[in-house]
Amino acid sequence: MKASRENATLALSPPQLVRRAHSPQAPNAVVLMRPTGFAVNPQTAADNTFQSSDASRSAEEIARAAFDEVTLVAETLQAHGVTVHVFDDASAGVTPDSVFPNNWFSTHAGGHIAIYPMRSPNRRLERRGDVIELLKSEYRVQDVIDYSGLEHDGLFLEGTGAMVLDHLDRVAYVCTSNRANPVALERFATNFNFEPMAFEARDEAGIAIYHTNVLMCIGTEFAMAGFELIVDARRRDEIENRLRESGRRLIPLTAHQVNEFAGNAIELMGSHGLIVAMSQRARASLRADQVAAIESSAEIVALDVPTIELAGGSVRCMVAGVHLSHRH
Repeated sequence: MKASRENATLALSPPQLVRRAHSPQAPNAVVLMRPTGFAVNPQTAADNTFQSSDASRSAEEIARAAFDEVTLVAETLQAHGVTVHVFDDASAGVTPDSVFPNNWFSTHAGGHIAIYPMRSPNRRLERRGDVIELLKSEYRVQDVIDYSGLEHDGLFLEGTGAMVLDHLDRVAYVCTSNRANPVALERFATNFNFEPMAFEARDEAGIAIYHTNVLMCIGTEFAMAGFELIVDARRRDEIENRLRESGRRLIPLTAHQVNEFAGNAIELMGSHGLIVAMSQRARASLRADQVAAIESSAEIVALDVPTIELAGGSVRCMVAGVHLSHRH
């Protein structure tokens, strides 16, 4: 029954491929952080079941491979017409998760930036003033709202990892976890004009999903997510209906596909229209009908990041979208 329901969902008259020049959902510029001391973070292992190890390579080989993978991601996105701002992290292992900058800051139309409270102490060190200054110099920035002080009260909200934002319908979809405190979420939603829509999601072992962006990707004309992992059936229906009402095609992902990082993708605006950046591992897990549903409105760009994925995140986690107007 589950398979037939998914196929029926995808069979709903997808729109013809439209080459858009602009979409509020899809930024045309991103920030990437190239790590020199990449490693699997022991401080995040307790609740990030997506993390894994690689005993076949030394720590130096893994760090070097991660650096090269980010370099290739930057080059590939640039080749598709996305503006890429690359920063190097020379912390020598002090910030092993620095490759995931979307967790500590986000940008928003109208010239707004948010800085977030991080749960793990070594992740708090990822926040960098030079990144914010670059954004201020290149883009129109009206204000920076810094929520990091909430860390002193044990209140965390790890950016667009903890939240998947629908910039068109102004909804913040959030898996409840110790990385997404409801008080911090309410403050963000009030300041940035989003309706919070929280829900509980668990993997097949009954473990809470640590970040929403490994479960869900929202594009301009589609939304793909591991809907079956949402615990409460009524809440699941509410979320599906809300996404349908926004005019999007729903692409349900299986638990296996979520584990393969299929939900950890991001829609961007390239020089020839919309693209969806995801890992090669994620792309390989998708069925032909799912690929067709995505590519009816956006081109899939598959990126090879197996070393980065050891840390429990994939392409979406690596990419901090820039939703700001360029000064030029």
